Amino acid sequence: MQNLRDHGGNLDAAMARFGGSRSSWLDLSTGINPQAYPLPAISDVAWTALPDVAARDALIKAARRFWSVPESAAVLPVAGASAAIAHIPLLAAKGRVAIPGPTYNEHAASFAMAGWDIVDGLPHDASVHVHPNNPDGRLWTADDCAGALRVIDESFCDIAPDVSLMAQADKAGTLILKSFGKFWGLAGLRLGFAIGDAALLDRLSAMLGPWAVAGPALEIGTAALGDIAWAADTRTRLAHDATRLDTLMQSRGAEIVGGTPLFRLYDVKNASAWQDQLAHHHIWSRVFPYNPRWIRLGLPPANGWAQLETALA
Repeated sequence: MQNLRDHGGNLDAAMARFGGSRSSWLDLSTGINPQAYPLPAISDVAWTALPDVAARDALIKAARRFWSVPESAAVLPVAGASAAIAHIPLLAAKGRVAIPGPTYNEHAASFAMAGWDIVDGLPHDASVHVHPNNPDGRLWTADDCAGALRVIDESFCDIAPDVSLMAQADKAGTLILKSFGKFWGLAGLRLGFAIGDAALLDRLSAMLGPWAVAGPALEIGTAALGDIAWAADTRTRLAHDATRLDTLMQSRGAEIVGGTPLFRLYDVKNASAWQDQLAHHHIWSRVFPYNPRWIRLGLPPANGWAQLETALA
C-alpha cells in the first residue's frame, strides 16, 4: 500500500481517536465550500452510457467562457486536479523542478516519483506555483513562473478570479490547473481541468485514456460553470464567512497568517493542543508537521457555527 501523505479530510482517523459518527463531526480540515452547488437534474443517459463527445464539448465550452481561456489554449477535463498532478511530471524529460513551499505536497511527491530533483530556486527546468498558495494564500505573478514546463495550480483561485494567471495559458509549456470540487463544494464528483499548451494536453489526455470524466460530472460541471450568478453570490458569502471566522479566532488569541475565503491559516502557541480541543467537540482541523504553531480551518456550514463557538469557548 502507498504511504498516505499528510492531507486534510482524514476524518476517519479523527473518529477512530475521538469517537462519534460522521454526522456528529464538523470537518474543517479541508478548504471545500460547505454550501455546495445545487445539483441539477441529470439525464438517464449520463448514468447508463459512456460519456459522449457532445457532453464533453459542452463542458469545455462552459469552462472556456467561465475562465476566459485564451483561444489558442486547450482545455482538458480530468477526474479531479489530482489526476493531472500525478501525470504532469511525465510530460517532460526529468530535471530540476522548483516548487516554492510550504505548499500542497502532491506536486513534489509526483515530481519526485518521476525522478525529478526538487530545488528551491534557480537553475531549474520546471516550476510549480500554487496560486493562491495552500496553506497561506500567497499569490504569484507571471514573472515568478519560469522554466520550460510551468505549472500554475489555481485550485483555489475561483474565489478571486481577478488574480488568475489564465492569460498565461497560451504560452508554450504552461499548464494551469483548476479544481471544481473546492469552490463548487462537490469534491466527491472528482472533476478538474488542465488548461494550456495543446501539445502537452494531448499527451496528458492519452495517458489518462478515454472517458476520463464520468457522464454525471460532465453535466453537473456544465451547469455550474454556466451559473454566473451563483458564483458571484458565493464569493460574497465566502468572504463574509471568512471574516467571521477570523474575528472568532482572533478573539481566542489566534493570529492570522493568511489563507483564502475557503480556508484560513492561524498562528497559535500549540497547534496540536488546539486541534485536540476542537476534536473533543467533534471538530476536525488541519495542523502541519513542519510548523507546530500553524492550524488551518475551513469554513463551517451555516448550522455549524454554534458548535465551533462552543468548542472555542
